[in-house]
Amino acid sequence: MESLYIFSNGTLERKNNTLAFVNQDGKRKYIPVENVSEMHIFGEVNFNKRALEFLTEKNIILHMYNYFGYYIGSFYPREHYNSAFVIIKQTEKYLKESERLKLAKKFIEGAYKNILRNISDYSRKEPKLIDIASGIKSMAKELNKAKSVDEIMGIEANIRQAYYDCFSYIISNKDFRFEKRTKRPPADPINALISFGNSLVYTTTLSQIYETHLDPRIGYLHTNNHRRFTLNLDISEIFKPIIADRIIFSLLNKGQIRKKHFLREMNRAFLNEEGKKIFVEEFNKRLESTVYRPQMKRNVSYRTLIRLEVYKLEKHIIDDKEYKPYVRS
Repeated sequence: MESLYIFSNGTLERKNNTLAFVNQDGKRKYIPVENVSEMHIFGEVNFNKRALEFLTEKNIILHMYNYFGYYIGSFYPREHYNSAFVIIKQTEKYLKESERLKLAKKFIEGAYKNILRNISDYSRKEPKLIDIASGIKSMAKELNKAKSVDEIMGIEANIRQAYYDCFSYIISNKDFRFEKRTKRPPADPINALISFGNSLVYTTTLSQIYETHLDPRIGYLHTNNHRRFTLNLDISEIFKPIIADRIIFSLLNKGQIRKKHFLREMNRAFLNEEGKKIFVEEFNKRLESTVYRPQMKRNVSYRTLIRLEVYKLEKHIIDDKEYKPYVRS
């Protein structure tokens, strides 16, 4: 199954037993819905109830992004793999503090170990990264002592800050400088790339959760107070370093993304349409690239790897098998 990305302005409409996208010039392009599992809308796109009904019928998720390319929400068809048993068990794990803390720590464990893998790959060329990696390992030891989700999030923030300090050593392109992480809004091009890449990981993970019995509204690390979905944010912590960050390093170091691919507005930076297309193309290549899984004795794509991670979590939640986060070898 594939992801479909729409950057142009136009209308998404149902046409007989399929969907069609009509651009501003009136040109109609039919969408092979049987091969599409999710759609990402970046342009100004109109659609009506008939189109949404058809998306529901075909179990296609619609992810929408604002003018700056950042995720704003999803049309999430009715849950087609609902399981009352799993949702009850998922809720029980959330309500029992010790169980919630255990899972929250596991997500950060996977995140920091994949961060260390990234740093290790570049430390041969830049010895200073070895000291930063050592500091991250020391911070990670504090996870065992954490007695609340807030403490865990604090440790995660410290690890991320140390990791972001590595970016100036990893990124060799002198046209881009990175001083600190800023989110709302991203203050410079590298922050814009991080936010854009993270959004794509969040929505991809949400789509994979949709194919399981888990409810994406019940997360363990990120708070559920005002967010529609949180479980995808939890699982994405593991994959952001090895998907989004690796793409950023590659695109900048190879000169595929340049200053011309960014727009500046007030105190924010964001990718223009050409820049988004370049990033999305690399993102899809990364999702379809494969890694060997010894347990399965075969290669699987990164997209499948995310789905397998959700399955592993589901097994933990129903008390079938202890959850261990994926760490790149």
